[in-house]
Amino acid sequence: MDSQPSPPAAAPRGLIEYAHWIYGLHALSVLTALLTAHAVAVRFASGLPSIIAVVMNYARRSETHGTWLESHFRWQIRTFWYAWLWILLTAIISMPLLLLVGIGYFIGLLGLGLVGIWVIYRVLRGWLALREGRAMPLAPP
Repeated sequence: MDSQPSPPAAAPRGLIEYAHWIYGLHALSVLTALLTAHAVAVRFASGLPSIIAVVMNYARRSETHGTWLESHFRWQIRTFWYAWLWILLTAIISMPLLLLVGIGYFIGLLGLGLVGIWVIYRVLRGWLALREGRAMPLAPP
């Protein structure tokens, strides 16, 4: 008996294009932040294009089950929600320090900057892998 798992099923062409649209919407949020004076992390997490993208992820996520695209949908969803988590943690840490010491402003800027770099990395890495037809590494659900 062969104990190796079977390869993931092929993804329908329409779903691949759909995933490209989602990465494009996320990239649009990042680009609008870079072209304005907004923090990338905040624009990504609260910008309309990214919110539309995550709704699109949830709307068709079940169709990707068992395909290599499932990893991309999970990657996109996790990027969105983890960005929110890191933004909230940055606020929780920096706000008391802002009130007490004044250094919280710089910690907040640093935290949001790091989250922004992380978001850009995740969008670029995922979109490039999708373009090459590769699955994203999956952490346990």
